[in-house]
Formats: sequence, structure tokens, C-alpha cells
Amino acid sequence: MNITEIVLEGDTTGIAWRLPVLHFKGSKPDAPKIYIQAALHAGELPGTALVHFLCERLRQAEADGALLSDITVVPHANPIGAAQSHFGEMQGRFDLSSRTNFNRDFPLISLRDRHLLTANLERYSAVDRLKRQLIHMALGADLVIDLHCDDESLQYAYIDDAFWPEAADLAAALNMDAVLLSDGESSAFEEAVSFAWKYEVPGEKKAQLPGKLSVTVELRGTRDVYPEMAKNDAEGLWRFLAARGAVRDDGVTLSAFTGPAVPLDNVEMIRAPQAGTVLFHRNIGERVEEGDLLATIITAPGMPNGTIDVHAPQAGLIVTRVSDRLVRRRGDLMKIGCDMPSGAARKPGTLED
Repeated sequence: MNITEIVLEGDTTGIAWRLPVLHFKGSKPDAPKIYIQAALHAGELPGTALVHFLCERLRQAEADGALLSDITVVPHANPIGAAQSHFGEMQGRFDLSSRTNFNRDFPLISLRDRHLLTANLERYSAVDRLKRQLIHMALGADLVIDLHCDDESLQYAYIDDAFWPEAADLAAALNMDAVLLSDGESSAFEEAVSFAWKYEVPGEKKAQLPGKLSVTVELRGTRDVYPEMAKNDAEGLWRFLAARGAVRDDGVTLSAFTGPAVPLDNVEMIRAPQAGTVLFHRNIGERVEEGDLLATIITAPGMPNGTIDVHAPQAGLIVTRVSDRLVRRRGDLMKIGCDMPSGAARKPGTLED
């Protein structure tokens, strides 16, 4: 394992961040190149725990001659967000200076213009320099895995239609409960990578990208950071790497993915009709039917008629749930993967900011 470091000079005097990058050298030149990063949202740590244990396996594979692919790992991809604290709480999802989501506004370019990402970096803010260097590294790979987590959540992934159903092996290897099939219409990291591949020839869009993969993996919830859980997740990602020919492990076999693969148009985003204290009646992992009671919101405590009930608009699987119990009007409550399209209008791109 070789370790390099990206130094990000700050936008004010005397500030700099250091980003360690781990490089593993494979023995097979034609094996797929791999890029794995974690904690782009700096407080989402299940992925950082996963890669810690995965790197143990990769170092051993390198020593044993079982490492076939070149693999780049960024264990904590956002030192800027990790350094942002407001009244004792990390603010790792949005850049406090620009108010931009750290997983949005990645450059949408053609693959042939990859070299331009790191040209004249001094022209850009520290956050934009970080984003440009991360995506530059990713576009040198064939398989790109961006490890995130949700709030309270099942294990699931956002996978572009261009990679499905080939990417079902990743869902099977990580024992995912669901897959959300995205439309590739945002500037999030994984979609910016797939955009560059789709438009390798500017103006000519590829509908399918065989042998490629760019994916956001949601490793359950923010508090699901435990040693055995992380080791099991690392083993799952190892199985995927073995199945794709990145490492040699003859003992790996993958069963078929049997969970739901749901287009984003079929996801019901359950939102609070009014502000108040939320009392959930249903949990993640439960399947609900149309009209089932999901939550009660206490809008006027102690008052007659001081509650509002929230019901399921259609049948489906509860994939995520908010951990906050004091909710704002129109705040997200749940994400339900359904068999039928939602009746609510959805903008192209991601479901949440």
C-alpha cells in the first residue's frame, strides 16, 4: 500500500487540510480499476469504518499476490466538512461558506476533458478544489463506489439505470434491502462520474455502460457504526471485488439479488403536513399498505384536535425514516419504495438536498 496526500490550501490565511489517499497496486493490467471513497458527507461514518477493515484485506491480498486490480481508497473524503462545527455539532453535509451540499455541484464534463479538472486549481475555492480532485481520481477507474449512509435506514443504493441489472452483483454482495434506480440527472458525485462516461463523445449519450459502475451506497443509518457491522460490510464489498475480478478469492460465490429495484418515480417521500412532535407507528423495513397509519404529529400539544395523522399513499417498503422527532412543515419523514409511480411531482435528479 502506498499513501499519498492531497493538501487543500484554505481560503483564509493559515488554513490547510490534508486528504490521505491509499493506493493498492494490482498485478493484472487488464483488471478493472477501482475507486472507493467514504464520508463525502463528513459525518457519515459507516463507510469509513468499512474501508478500515477492507484495507486490512487488501494489504493481505497485496502481500499474497491476490490483488489483481489497482485500487484507490479515500477513507474520509471531506476534511473540510469534518472541521466544521457549530455549537459542538459537526456540520459535514453542507459547506458553511457557500451553503452548498458537499455532494452536489460536481463538474459535469466529458471523460475526454478529465485533465481539465486539475488545471489551474488555484482559481477555485477549497471546496471546489476538493470536488475536482476527487472526481479526477474517480474518472481514472472503471468501478466507482461512494459510501454514504442515511438517517434511520435500511441498506440500499442509488444506481443509475445505465448500470442495471449488471450492478445487481453489488446489491447481492452487500445484502442490500433495496435498490433505487436513479435517472442520472443531478450533479451528485456518482452521477457526475456516470455523466462523464455517458458523454465520452460530447453530444452523444450512451444508454448503457457495460463493465462500468458508479454508485452511491447507503450503509444504513448514521448511528450504525459498530465493529461487527463494519467487518460484515467490508466482507460484502470484498465479495463484490472478487466477483468483478479485482481480487482473487475462489471461495466467493454470490447469490441473486432478490430485493426490490425501484425507480425514483416510484418512491414516496412522506413529508410532514405541519410542524410538531412526530410519533411513528411504523418502522424501517416494514411493508405497508395503502392507507396504513404511518405517523401522528402533535401540532398543538394538550389541545383538542391537536394532532394530524399521516397515512401511506400506496403500498411499499419503508426504506428510511427521519431520526428527529421535532419536525418542520414539509420536513421529510419517510422514504417508501413502491410498486407504482408516486402521484407527487418530482424534479429530475436526487430525492433530497
